Amino acid sequence: MFELELSIKCDIDDPRFREYGIAPKTKAEDSFLSHCLYHTKESGRVAITLPHVVLFRGAAKGRIPKALIDKHQIESVIGFPDKLFLNTGIPVCVLILKKNRANSDILFVDASQGFEKMKNQKQLRPEDIYKITETVIHRKAVDKYSHLATLEKVIENDYNLNIPRYVDTFEEEEPIDLADIQGQIDEVDAEIAKANQTLANHFKELGMLK
Repeated sequence: MFELELSIKCDIDDPRFREYGIAPKTKAEDSFLSHCLYHTKESGRVAITLPHVVLFRGAAKGRIPKALIDKHQIESVIGFPDKLFLNTGIPVCVLILKKNRANSDILFVDASQGFEKMKNQKQLRPEDIYKITETVIHRKAVDKYSHLATLEKVIENDYNLNIPRYVDTFEEEEPIDLADIQGQIDEVDAEIAKANQTLANHFKELGMLK
């Protein structure tokens, strides 16, 4: 719907897009950011649900997101699980924009693992919503959940807003104790040998073995 409207009605003189320009039809989500920000009051914020592809474009392909970053207007990026909505199964993100900000940092939140699995969908639980809200309001850095990135870090990443670049959710596996595993194998081998000997003795008693 928005892509069609852009291709027919919008031009560079449209006040919604005058500052950042118009995105190509294939990247209409970027112009939607400009559209929403234009209609936000000077002291206001806007939260926009978008596909994750918007986060991956970087400086070369995402001229409008880059401009929003340079002007400190992207406040938070929140990643959600897939299958949250009835009309799409893809994971989505929420970008929180603020028209006028003093700070340039961006809060990244990976909320993709906090949900309750329903029959065909996933649903955020009250505790998931509370955690997201508390993290965003207080702009907290939480291990393996959120990270407050400096503008310099985002620029270093070529303006790529992909959440895993900033929030490390990797869980280290416990080191394997090879000596302990070998000991367990030896115990199993001994039990097997003992069981085999017991069977052999029974067979001898039955005259089945000499």
